[in-house]
Amino acid sequence: MTPSPIPQVSLAHAVDLPRLFDVWHLSVRATHDFLADSDIAFLMPFVRDELARVAAEGLLHVLRAADGVPYAFLCVEHAKIEMLFVHPDHRGSGAGRSLVQHAIVNLHATAVDVNEHNAQAHGFYRHLGFIAENRSERDPFGQPFPILHLKLTEMA
Repeated sequence: MTPSPIPQVSLAHAVDLPRLFDVWHLSVRATHDFLADSDIAFLMPFVRDELARVAAEGLLHVLRAADGVPYAFLCVEHAKIEMLFVHPDHRGSGAGRSLVQHAIVNLHATAVDVNEHNAQAHGFYRHLGFIAENRSERDPFGQPFPILHLKLTEMA
């Protein structure tokens, strides 16, 4: 059996934004079961604005399928992974790992925040060498969703 090729990371373009928003939305629905529909609806305008901002600034990195359609994305600012989302159809494919390794090696990422209730994400980052450094009781919007602040302890 031939191993799968290592996915190539590229920068997102404005034309990708609707698809990337869909990736975010589907990913959140699949992995953030602690969020109510109203919580997700509250986040939608912020996510749309942030995706547009980081894409315009050249900070939004994507993995694309053979047809060029993005299925996963990452943003790193100030050595911190600010966004990492993978379309549910591609979960478990190594896409997240590839993007995090890209973030560490090429973008010098050393930190990430994770919702405490998102045990899968916490375990994923722990497996890649991140450990909890501290904790906030509330998310950046002041909502009662505790955030774990992780730092990289070793190369992934």
